[in-house]
Amino acid sequence: MKKFKIISLLVTILAGFSAVGQKMTIENQDYSNNSIEMADVMRSEGKIYVLVAIIVVIFIGFIFFLLKTEQKLKKIEKEINK
Repeated sequence: MKKFKIISLLVTILAGFSAVGQKMTIENQDYSNNSIEMADVMRSEGKIYVLVAIIVVIFIGFIFFLLKTEQKLKKIEKEINK
C-alpha cells in the first residue's frame, strides 16, 4: 500500500510539471474565434453522432459496473453481518 501511495504521489507531481510546461500566450485574435473547426467538420460528416454514441455507451457501461459492484458489496455485507 505504501508503494502505491509513493507511485501515485510521483505521478501527480509529474503531471503537475507537464501542465506547467504547456502554457500558451493568448493573443487578441484568439478572442474573436467563434467557431470550432473540428466540431464543424465532424458535424458536417456525421461523425459527431458516432462520438456521442460512443460516449453514451461508455457512460452506461460505467453506471452498470458501479451498480453491479454495489450489489456485490451489499451481498458481502449481509454475509458478514450474519
